[in-house]
Amino acid sequence: MITHVVMMKFKPEVTAEAIDELEALLDGLPDRIDEIESYDFGRDIVRTGRSYDFALVSVFANLDTLKHYQAHPDHQVVIEKLGSMCAHIAAVDYENAPYHQQSGGDPDPWKSRNLFQRS
Repeated sequence: MITHVVMMKFKPEVTAEAIDELEALLDGLPDRIDEIESYDFGRDIVRTGRSYDFALVSVFANLDTLKHYQAHPDHQVVIEKLGSMCAHIAAVDYENAPYHQQSGGDPDPWKSRNLFQRS
C-alpha cells in the first residue's frame, strides 16, 4: 500500500468559497477514481505559524494505482485549481509498513505500547 500525503498553503487572497469548491471537487474523486483505497482531507484547525492550511491523505494499492490517480482527468481538474490557489504545496508518498503489534491480547491497537514501532 502507498500513502499519498499533500499539504497546501493557500495564497492570502483565497476565499472560503474557493476552499469550499476545492472540497467539493475532492469529495467526488473517490466515486470517480476506483484506485482510491482510502481518502481523507480537511482544513487546518490549529493555525500555528508552521501549519499548512489544508491536507489530503489518500491510500493506494501500489505505485501503478497512484500514478493512475495522478493522471486521471478528474484529478487534473483539482491540480489546476490548486495551482491557482496555492502559494506552496508539499507532498510525500510512502510505502506503508506494519508499525505496531498488539500486546497483551488487548484488541484495541491504539492501546498497544508498540503502536509506532515496526513489527
